[in-house]
Amino acid sequence: MTVDGYIAGPNGEMDWMTLNWDSALGQYVTDITQPVDCIVLGRNLAEGFIPHWTAVAANPDHPEFTAGQKFTDTPKVVFSRTLNESKWDNTVLAKGDLADEITKLKNQDGGDIIAYGGAAFVSALIKQGLIDEYHLFINPAAIGDGLSIFQELDGKQNLTLVKATAFDCGVVVLNYVPKRD
Repeated sequence: MTVDGYIAGPNGEMDWMTLNWDSALGQYVTDITQPVDCIVLGRNLAEGFIPHWTAVAANPDHPEFTAGQKFTDTPKVVFSRTLNESKWDNTVLAKGDLADEITKLKNQDGGDIIAYGGAAFVSALIKQGLIDEYHLFINPAAIGDGLSIFQELDGKQNLTLVKATAFDCGVVVLNYVPKRD
């Protein structure tokens, strides 16, 4: 996200994003995804995310091959109101109530669940209090307007800082947990 809190420009632009990650930031992502055994995605992001990482995993010479394998091999749940069946391997659809579906996943045995999605999907997760931990990747850019993952909040949500990590590429990761009263 940008320093002014947007995950994309008003029309989904992402040309502000720092893509030349340093190895420490890559290792950070590896470390937080290692215990993950379920990926939840909104349908819009899934359309690009799943095919991208499937192609990366199919090319052992790709610099992100290991990440591609992790994202391809990990079972995925895509939240969609429009799809009737999954068109991707290792992926199922969730069509029920968001809170009910996430609660079912959280109650299953296994490791961590990680969420990837656009502003609307992640906003819905945040609004319903379904996020247990945030890793906000703050890019060194401000864009003044755009899409926010906090757009659906109807009130204040207090967070507790767990850790802040600055990387040589300019990205800062802020790790928060919701403050539960």
